[in-house]
Amino acid sequence: MDSKNGGRSSSDLQRQTAAAIARKRVLAAYAKSANEARKEASKNKAHLKNELSRLNSESWKKYHSAWQNYYQKYYNDYYSRAAQNYIARERLKDERERAEEEEILTKIAKSSIKTNKTNGLTLGTDNDITSQDSTIKDNLRQKIRKKATENAKFSHRHRHLIPIIAGIVVVLIILFLQYNRLIFAPIMAYVSPGNSPASEIEAIDPTITQTISPEPRLIIPKLNIDVPVHFGVQLSDVMASMNNGVAHYRIAGASAYPGEIGNLVITGHSAGDIYSSNPYKYIFSGLERLNDGDLIYINYNSVRYTYRVTKKEVVEPTNVAALVVNTDKPILTLVTCTPLGTSRYRLLVTAEQISPNPDTAESSKNPVTVDQNLDQEMPSNEPSFFEGIWNWLTGN
Repeated sequence: MDSKNGGRSSSDLQRQTAAAIARKRVLAAYAKSANEARKEASKNKAHLKNELSRLNSESWKKYHSAWQNYYQKYYNDYYSRAAQNYIARERLKDERERAEEEEILTKIAKSSIKTNKTNGLTLGTDNDITSQDSTIKDNLRQKIRKKATENAKFSHRHRHLIPIIAGIVVVLIILFLQYNRLIFAPIMAYVSPGNSPASEIEAIDPTITQTISPEPRLIIPKLNIDVPVHFGVQLSDVMASMNNGVAHYRIAGASAYPGEIGNLVITGHSAGDIYSSNPYKYIFSGLERLNDGDLIYINYNSVRYTYRVTKKEVVEPTNVAALVVNTDKPILTLVTCTPLGTSRYRLLVTAEQISPNPDTAESSKNPVTVDQNLDQEMPSNEPSFFEGIWNWLTGN
């Protein structure tokens, strides 16, 4: 202490100043070291982060590569085992087939040897028998191979015929659908189209008075026909009526009913497709067999009218004028298509009434005065396969 100045001495001040300077230097050095430590720590942290990122990337690549290697090895082993199993199965199959072939050949060879023994043939030693057995096997094997080769060559040589055969079959089917009626109609002409035995129909005696059913029917004993008749139908309904029997066809000049003066025209089918459901498609197929003098009966309003055939003629389908007959007697005309199986022409079978007495016949009470059929054809057979398709497409 300075007693004169009443305060600190210069030496104390120097020490304090030196201590303060030293403290500042220490704090500055500490602050510098702390900053450097923080920078170093930040640098180390960034480096560590980069290193960890690099390590993670490499680890993922190694992980991914490891799985790829695993799957590749797994599938290689799987397909390798599958191929080995397939080869083993095929080899076992071939061995089994060879064994069966050897067994068959051995049995055949033994049978041949046994047959030779039975026939008294000399076979020689066991070596000769074995040699003969082997020869027989080789010959049989060559025959089998030769036969298999010939079959393979034959199949290869005729492979191009398959489409030709298929085309021929299709053409034959189409021809059958279109023209089958040409085959079956002539046959049905000599097969009884009716359901009654011929003896019952032939027993009809028109001179004997008997009770007649009111159902209109046409009866032709020679052809064994006993079929319902649809009278008074419109021209547009004649074809539909012919699917249920035969139909009354009325035009101007030919519109008489049974027992009336004039021409009574009845039409029916003579042919149809074999697969058609119409039970009356062949009802008039035998009409060509009628000759002059054959009898035809019609039951109408509980009266039986008897007609005798007088003539037959073939006309064009459009020649409806052939049905218009200038007569003062009741006559009957049956109309159907001809030649059999076609609708090219119309066959007209005309008959005169002989019972009841035609002299007592009266004129038609309901004549057709306007010809509604001048521009049309006479009724025809059912349409053929392609005609039906064409009519369906055109809406006819």
